Amino acid sequence: MRGCGGRLVWVLVLSLAWLGPAVGGEEEDGEVVAEEEEEGDDEVLSDELKEEDGVLVLHEHNFARALREHQLLLVEFYAPWCGHCQRLAPAFAQAAAALRNESSPARLGKVDATTQTALASEFGITSYPTLKLFRDGNRTHPLAYTGHMDAKGIVRWMERRAGPSATLLQDAATAAAFVGSQDVVVVGFFKDLESEAAQVFYEVAGEVVDMTFGVAEAAEVFEAYGLSADTVCLFKKFDEGRTDFPVDPARGLDAAELTQLLRVHRLELVMEFTNETSDHIFGAKIPHHMLLFLNKSSSGQLALRDGFRAAAGTFRGKVLFVVVDVAGYGADVLPFFGLTPADAPTLRLVKMENNRKYQMDQDVFSDTAIRTFVQGVLDGKLKPRLLSAEPPEDWDTRPVKVLVGKTFEQVAYDETKNVFVKFYAPWCSHCQAMAAAWEELGERYKDREDIVIAELDATANELENITIHGFPTLHYFPAGPGRKMVEYKSNRDVETFSKFLENGGTLPEEPPAVPKTPENSTGREEPSPLGTAESRDEL
Repeated sequence: MRGCGGRLVWVLVLSLAWLGPAVGGEEEDGEVVAEEEEEGDDEVLSDELKEEDGVLVLHEHNFARALREHQLLLVEFYAPWCGHCQRLAPAFAQAAAALRNESSPARLGKVDATTQTALASEFGITSYPTLKLFRDGNRTHPLAYTGHMDAKGIVRWMERRAGPSATLLQDAATAAAFVGSQDVVVVGFFKDLESEAAQVFYEVAGEVVDMTFGVAEAAEVFEAYGLSADTVCLFKKFDEGRTDFPVDPARGLDAAELTQLLRVHRLELVMEFTNETSDHIFGAKIPHHMLLFLNKSSSGQLALRDGFRAAAGTFRGKVLFVVVDVAGYGADVLPFFGLTPADAPTLRLVKMENNRKYQMDQDVFSDTAIRTFVQGVLDGKLKPRLLSAEPPEDWDTRPVKVLVGKTFEQVAYDETKNVFVKFYAPWCSHCQAMAAAWEELGERYKDREDIVIAELDATANELENITIHGFPTLHYFPAGPGRKMVEYKSNRDVETFSKFLENGGTLPEEPPAVPKTPENSTGREEPSPLGTAESRDEL
């Protein structure tokens, strides 16, 4: 399961956007069980199409009818106990109402995949929520939903599929009006709109729903924009105003490549981190972010943007330059960098792949100094600065040892100890759920000289050779030479933990259970209990 919390802390914003798809969180099938709900087994279902909050309630008896009657049907496969599904429900209902108000042919439906197991099996549902689009009654090749999990994102995604993905610009006047209509638009100029390159362009236009696309083939439109060959142009009311991407006659267009180019170049050369821009900043998937932390109320600090901007052009597409106002929206991300507002102005560079952060020995804000620093990071000549909290005074006297960055090495790689470490985040619900079990485990082994139970807050401490991608993550460091590490991936209960430890960092093999169907059982598998290895909040 990905993403617990929100985008108030930079580590969540950064990692959700970089590591995860736009659809946000999912919970895997069989991950969590709340209360077992009594099923109305004697309920007779018909093919009648009923609604809840404007969303079609679908099951195996009315699914075919829904596909016949609705040209575009976006279906959410959900589990009643799934937290992400519960959070999505209001947005899904709002999107359904918005589409209906627009008289769109698109409709939304939902399937309880825990009761409609035949449908869940047919469409390969393994995590919740899963959204699939069914077009023209075709149930064999549904399209996976790739938009944002909010009402606006769902509506945009469906609108782009209900109508043409790109507006045909028939003459120069129409094209000029289109280009001037918004801050950013994309126009594909193709001599033949049936060509393979044009079809790739339409495909990209259908997926990149947060940008507006037009297409032109008329000679007068080509001439009006000084073009003689197939070209994709991005027009913007800032920076250089226009960026051209000529179509290679031999290679044609690559959808993934074009998508990335558009996402990079639709951004301003220097972005300000705000609620409105955060999706674009992280959605561009630029591998490094160079951050200038400043207080916008200080004219002296605002002036530092000039050198920052002068350095940015050299690294476009490789490094995104971002200004963070420590007295505004950016205040929430300061703890991720170990900063306070008083530390501004200051510079940091983040490698998005692993959240490693780099800083100058002493901040110098000239464009030359910034270029040199950034290039040094890109060339691998500079080492990251790792965060570490201060260890509590009693960190090694508790049953569960409290590790921080600066004490981790000496404890985890002690060749005389077997060390079992929980890497957690304070806000993580799954970490909170297993906290009591971890404390009990610490109590059980507190008198064992050869076993150490420990924990580390991975949001406040960073390690050079270990990157944590989800919470909680459990690693076992066996005694002896070699700096070995084993990731624990089984049930999160005290008895299973103990078996793992007593067996030297592995779980003993057990004979396979003989399946047995109890009397009066439906024979349907129930989700496995809370505590399986899949119950993890991914960053």
